[in-house]
Amino acid sequence: MEKPEILTDLDVDSTTRSVMKKLPEVTLAFWTMKIAATTLGETAGDLFAQTLKLGYFLTTIALFLVFVVTLVVQLRSRRYNPFFYWTVILSTSMAGTTMSDFMNRDASATFLASGATSLGWGPQGLGLGYPTGAAILISLLIAVFAVWKLTGMTFVIRDIVTFRGEALFWSAILVSNTLGTSMGDFLADSSGLGYAGGALLVSGMLAVLLVLMKVPVVPNVLLFWFAFVLTRPLGATAGDFLTKPVAKGGLDLGTAGSSAVLLAILVGLMAYAQVQERRTAASSPEPTEQEAVTRRAV
Repeated sequence: MEKPEILTDLDVDSTTRSVMKKLPEVTLAFWTMKIAATTLGETAGDLFAQTLKLGYFLTTIALFLVFVVTLVVQLRSRRYNPFFYWTVILSTSMAGTTMSDFMNRDASATFLASGATSLGWGPQGLGLGYPTGAAILISLLIAVFAVWKLTGMTFVIRDIVTFRGEALFWSAILVSNTLGTSMGDFLADSSGLGYAGGALLVSGMLAVLLVLMKVPVVPNVLLFWFAFVLTRPLGATAGDFLTKPVAKGGLDLGTAGSSAVLLAILVGLMAYAQVQERRTAASSPEPTEQEAVTRRAV
C-alpha cells in the first residue's frame, strides 16, 4: 500500500496562501478605488436616507442586510475577486454612512434635506452627537483590534488567508468606515472648516502618513489602518461637497447624479482590476486536488 503523504505545517501554510488569498495587494490603485467606493458610499447612503426619504432607521437596516449578503459572497469565494471585494467595501461605506447618521443625528430639521419635513418610518436618530458617537466607534474599533491581537493572527492584509482572519478584517472595516463617516461629517458640518477645508485637512494628514512610511521605526501596518480610517472622511467630505447646496459650500450636483457617476467610475476600476487579476491567475499554477483538500481542512 502506498504510504499517505504527510504535510508539514510549512506545507499547509504555503498551500493555504496560494489557494486562499482573498484580499488585494495595497497599491495606488487600491487607494484610488477605496476613495471612489467611500465617496459613493456617502452619496448613495444619503440618496436612500434623505433624497428618497426612507430615513436613517430603515436605510440602516436595509444597507446592513446588503452588507451581510455581500460579505457572505466574499467569504465563500475561493480566491480574490475584485468585484466581490469592492462590493463589500462599498456596502460597508453605505451602511457606515447611515449608521453614523443614525447614531449622531436626531429628528430635527437641522439634518433634513432641503424641502423635507420628515423622513421614513421609525426613529430618525439617537442624537448622540459627533464627539460621543466617535468615542463609541473608536472604542469598538479598539475592541476589534484587541480581539484580533489575542488571536495571534496577522494584521497584514495580503497575509490574511483564513476565514477567522477575514471575518475580523471585515469587522474592522465596517467599524472604521462608520467612524470615518462621523469624522467627515464633524469636519464638514461642525468644525467650521466646510467641505473643502475638511477634505484638505484629511489630505494633509494622509500626506503625513505617506512621509512616515519612510521612517523605519513606524510599522507600515499601523499606517495602513490609520490611512484606511482617514480615507473614509475624505470620501465623506468629497461626497458632501458634490451633493450639498451651494449655499452650504457644496456643488449641488445631487445625490442621484453624483452616485451614478461615481458608480460608473468604480465599476470601471473594478473591471480593470478583474482583468489584471485574471492575467495574474493565468500565469499561476492551478491548485492540485491535494491542495484543495488541504484548504478545506485548514
